[in-house]
Amino acid sequence: MVYLCGDIHGTLDIQKLIDFFETENPDTIEDRFLIILGDTAICWDDGQHDRKVRDILSALPVSAVLFIDGNHENFDLLEEYPLVKWNGGLVHEIDSGIFHLIRGQVYEIDGKTFFTFGGACSTDKDRRRRGINWWPEERPCEEEYERGLEALEANSFSVDYILTHTAPREVVYELGGDDCQDENELRNYLQKIADWTDFIAWYFGHFHVDESIDDIFFCVMDEIIKLP
Repeated sequence: MVYLCGDIHGTLDIQKLIDFFETENPDTIEDRFLIILGDTAICWDDGQHDRKVRDILSALPVSAVLFIDGNHENFDLLEEYPLVKWNGGLVHEIDSGIFHLIRGQVYEIDGKTFFTFGGACSTDKDRRRRGINWWPEERPCEEEYERGLEALEANSFSVDYILTHTAPREVVYELGGDDCQDENELRNYLQKIADWTDFIAWYFGHFHVDESIDDIFFCVMDEIIKLP
């Protein structure tokens, strides 16, 4: 079983997970995975905040907590963790049973294939301080774009699910759009992937709503999704 949830912003929006799993409470945690669609902030201050988030996530009845990065992550801290091979792709191992799914990888999880590509742009970055609460690595680099296309090509541009933080250009437009010009390159890249790739469904966070577009693209915030 794979569960998906939207942004948790550290402890700010993590209560939804606690509430959900209090009622879910499976008999076994084996082969149960939680994937957070960015803005996890599990690596933020390298102190008490991070420890509290990890303690909460580690107590959930799942065998592993996985997350893609959003735009509210401490990328300097993320890069300090070891890269290890996990389920067909590379991950940062953050803690026991907690892994960062890096950009441009294809993983096999619960018998399904997932392409992951985190990152987005902070619309309020002008009010943030570089290296304190904002990092330029929130935007993907050329190497990551190339790695993503190579991973999809190696899988014949066919996966079961695509997981991102922001969304393809046309999907953002259907959601009402915004004026974040800094994100155009990433959204255009994701649009190319949407046009070229066969997939069952695409899940993303970032926009703080629960909404579907054409029953294929799903923006997730408060709802916890259970994949079939």
